[in-house]
Amino acid sequence: MRQGLASFVLLLVFTALPALAVPRSYALQADASTVAFAWDFGEDEIRGNMPVARADLQIDFQAVANSKVNVDVDVTEAEAGFPFASQAMKGPKVLDAKKFPQIHFVSTAVRKTDSGAAIDGMITVRGVTRPMTFDARIYRQAGTDPNDLSQLTILLTGALNRSEFGANGWSTLAGDQVRLQITANIRQAG
Repeated sequence: MRQGLASFVLLLVFTALPALAVPRSYALQADASTVAFAWDFGEDEIRGNMPVARADLQIDFQAVANSKVNVDVDVTEAEAGFPFASQAMKGPKVLDAKKFPQIHFVSTAVRKTDSGAAIDGMITVRGVTRPMTFDARIYRQAGTDPNDLSQLTILLTGALNRSEFGANGWSTLAGDQVRLQITANIRQAG
């Protein structure tokens, strides 16, 4: 994933650009976006991914607090390292994909940071909603004009404890913390 981002140039996030004084709506490029996750399994690490099902994004590069994120992730299509891990993760003891087919995140506040932004919001997993914060960075395509913000990549990182959402299955084998890295390729709508 890091190699894929190497072709992008870090965008100076949320700088004062007078021509960009209103929030811009962006559409997700679902086939080029994913939620990568990892958790500890004894001394090993299990990695997997889930597709982003839907995302509504508004980015205000001048007034970051006006930005908004609303994302659904498809739990039913999740894959984790090997078939047994995928089956166990989607089963009733962990994510219960049949009963809860999506994970939902909606932002409540967006704040500028030294390295990008922090996105505070509420995440719903297994029908349980809790606060969560993602670190966010925005990249634009290498070689594009610095003012061309029509196609971007957003990298979100964060972590949650699955036990806080009732996803307690296999706790003697699998760690509680799930590390997340979301790569969302977006294109300006309209």
